[in-house]
Amino acid sequence: MRAALSILGLVIAFAIVFGMLNKQARQMRPPASAASAPVASPDAVRQQLQDAAQQAAQRASEAMP
Repeated sequence: MRAALSILGLVIAFAIVFGMLNKQARQMRPPASAASAPVASPDAVRQQLQDAAQQAAQRASEAMP
């Protein structure tokens, strides 16, 4: 009897864990609207990074006494 209750407890615990994993996996999926969103081109991203680096260098040089 003790073994049967132990196995039943394990089955219930596994059911709870898998239910939580399934819920989290559904939350991680991107929404349908995000999948169709436009993706920035690599050139645009590169330009933004260069601009940010130049601004950071300018602010750093201004901050130096």
